[in-house]
Amino acid sequence: MAAKKSLADYQREYEDIIFADRPKRDMLLAGLMTEMRKQFKIPMPRNKDWERENSEIAAMYRKLLITRSL
Repeated sequence: MAAKKSLADYQREYEDIIFADRPKRDMLLAGLMTEMRKQFKIPMPRNKDWERENSEIAAMYRKLLITRSL
C-alpha cells in the first residue's frame, strides 16, 4: 500500500502539473483528484458538513477541479 500523502504533497504535485500541455494536464489533474477522493474520503455528491470540517482539503480539491475545467 502506498504511503499517504499530505496536503502539501498534493500542492507540490499540482504546481508541477499546471505547466503541462492541456490534454496531459487534465489527465494528471483527474488522477490527482481521484487519489484525493480515496485518501481523504471526499464525499460525492458535495456534503457541506464534510467541507466545513475539512476546509483545507475541500479548498485544494476545488482548486484542482477549477484548474481542470478552465
